[in-house]
Amino acid sequence: MATYNAIDTRSPYGSGDPYYSASTGYISPPNPKKPLSNWIKFGIPVAVIVIVAAVVGGVVGSHHSSHKNASASSNGDTGSPAAASSALSAKNAIGIFPTATDSEFMVPVYPSTTNTAAFTSPTFNPSSSGVAWPQDPFQFSSNPSPTNLRTDRPRLIAPQYKWNALAKLIPQDPYLKSWNDTIFGNATSYYSLPPVVYHLDGDSGILDNAREVKMRIKAFAYVFRMTNDTKWVDRAWAEIQNAAGNGTTPFGPDNDKWNSIHFLDTAEFCAAFAIAYDWLYDMWSEQQKEQIRFTMNLYGLSLGLTVFQGDPHGIGWWSKDTFGNWNCVCNDGLTLGALAILGDDTTGNANALLGFTIDNAKQNCAQAVTSDGTWNETANYWYFGTTGHAEMTSALMTAAGSDFGLLSANTNFNLTGLFHMYVFGPTSLFDWGDHGPNKFSTTANSMIFYASQYNAPQFALFQRDQHDAAEPWSMFWYDATVTGAFWDNAPLDHYFDFGGDQWASMRSSWTDASALYVGIKGGTLRGHQTHNDLDAGDFVLDCLKTRWWGELGSGDYLSLNYFLSDAQDATRWQYYRKMTQGQNTIVVNEQNQDVTAQPTVNFNSSGTVQGSSTVFQAPSDSTAYFIADLTSAYFNVSSFSRGMRLINGRRQVLLQDEITVQAGMLWRAHTNATVDVDPSGTSATLSRDGETLKMEILNPPPGAQITTGPTTRLPNGPPLPQGQTDQPNPNITVVSISLPAGQYTLEILFSPQWHDLQQSDYKTPSSVPLNQWTLESHP
Repeated sequence: MATYNAIDTRSPYGSGDPYYSASTGYISPPNPKKPLSNWIKFGIPVAVIVIVAAVVGGVVGSHHSSHKNASASSNGDTGSPAAASSALSAKNAIGIFPTATDSEFMVPVYPSTTNTAAFTSPTFNPSSSGVAWPQDPFQFSSNPSPTNLRTDRPRLIAPQYKWNALAKLIPQDPYLKSWNDTIFGNATSYYSLPPVVYHLDGDSGILDNAREVKMRIKAFAYVFRMTNDTKWVDRAWAEIQNAAGNGTTPFGPDNDKWNSIHFLDTAEFCAAFAIAYDWLYDMWSEQQKEQIRFTMNLYGLSLGLTVFQGDPHGIGWWSKDTFGNWNCVCNDGLTLGALAILGDDTTGNANALLGFTIDNAKQNCAQAVTSDGTWNETANYWYFGTTGHAEMTSALMTAAGSDFGLLSANTNFNLTGLFHMYVFGPTSLFDWGDHGPNKFSTTANSMIFYASQYNAPQFALFQRDQHDAAEPWSMFWYDATVTGAFWDNAPLDHYFDFGGDQWASMRSSWTDASALYVGIKGGTLRGHQTHNDLDAGDFVLDCLKTRWWGELGSGDYLSLNYFLSDAQDATRWQYYRKMTQGQNTIVVNEQNQDVTAQPTVNFNSSGTVQGSSTVFQAPSDSTAYFIADLTSAYFNVSSFSRGMRLINGRRQVLLQDEITVQAGMLWRAHTNATVDVDPSGTSATLSRDGETLKMEILNPPPGAQITTGPTTRLPNGPPLPQGQTDQPNPNITVVSISLPAGQYTLEILFSPQWHDLQQSDYKTPSSVPLNQWTLESHP
């Protein structure tokens, strides 16, 4: 694994104020219906000026390839042509499937209805010629080469034949129309803003600047090509001039304007300039083209080429054994830049780079997806990595006629769409580990691209309803012949079994905003590009339209040695949000978990699937459970297993810990609910947004008492590095149960107070040892 600090003594990833304590990538609506969740405030970009359609989404790509299908019960092989045609008509009659977007969590809200015509099995219907993309008229060589490109413009992602078809397709598809309207609205909003102001985030990056410039350029270029109004070209040029240092305000040092020490910044500027050069090619004067090429070569491509030629500047650590977003984003930006100017470039940089970036991405970026589909870093870094991978792959396909193995270099890459679907609960992601910086031009629309490439229409059907689907890539990756409902015949549960991940997703419905959802993980604690936490046994819980137990998210990326190491004595593990104390798991002797942990997991499910209706009630015997042996994750522990299961027809959750410990232990979990502990100390009521969750210790061991406290470090745990501070965690409460050394079974029952249940409907399960759990062992 690459060591982040090998490049420079500065922290390599710009993620300090103002967003290091934000949440996971959602855009805050201008007028939220209710206060923002604190989980949203912890780890993701909120302060992006963007117009989000009331309900937005994304659908598929341009053609169906022979790449392996995603393994899921809903895929492109289901559904007859007649049924698909009927579903297409029904889709257009309904319009966009969700009726709203939740203003707190920015997730789609589906109507409670059954529409057997529209909510069918996911499929593509190529016979629907009226909404299908026409064939690309350009004939590529039967022996494609990345330096033998199409002769017409644009080359990148959106060839001219697709622009020609959009005018006909947009009125015929409700999603295309919605996204188009939103893109126009966003472009109008950006138009009135001054060019992006240079801001070096501490010593570590201008990544926000780069991605915001890229986001704006995409919107301006799109709207120009749809309207032929040259004011958008002029506005794009103002952004280009500014980022080249030729605007009215300074933009970085003359010798390194794009901050190559943090090469993500450089790569994203290359991508932005590439899109401007290619999409607006016929509008630029020869002098403007020369200026764009000069800037891109000076501050981007020439430096990128040195990475593959000995790396004399020490900026290319990401090119070696880096299975994560850095490799994807850096190779993507260099590739788009090279493709855009190839043929016009007189330096030879573009031609040379294409001999390196593709193979390097296949060896690194494409390997960031593990054997079960999980992204090697975290659920949030999936966005950055797959955006880079999809952009690069799509651009090569449209410019040179081949993906050159990027879609098949990892035989399990097709599964990463399932990862994204299952890591999403009714409110947000199971967002363990670091959340990353503001997303700006980064979205989940790789799902739309992968849907067609892997013949997995459920990916597109899922993503098209999401708030971040409305952006230019969706307009060209979307296949309007897609029909059906992503939830039809979709299993409620999925276990991701790769040893580095070992996590499970269990839910009561895909379409009910109030649905119960739990995510829980084992997994190893090293080898995640230093973006993980010490969190074996960690969990989240959603129900009643809120998140009750959640993640704190990223620490301060500018903190001392935050990325230096994931060894046991790493400074990273001294920060509250990264240490075991900051997770929803057991803490022993106030110390961190053992980074050499090798948990083992037993998972089982009744295999319940949702039907076509958005109204779904699981059968009373429907269940799933996850049991992890976490002994190896702890010091001073002889044995420890944690089990979580859904009971009572997926209306309640049982969390059971069996532990023999030689030091004091704490059961800990973080909530932004108000917690009222019963006088007995063995039960508590959590309240939030007018809803209630009850927590009860069943068969409590002697001395087991529920207590509450602030999200601050324990007095005898790992100390903060000198001169460093933890971020505040306002309005978050730690719920704890403290026990001395001993042998315990700790059974915690969570009972959401469902509006349709009477107290007599709730179950109190019998005490069953974890090694005797079966699908039938509990009510």
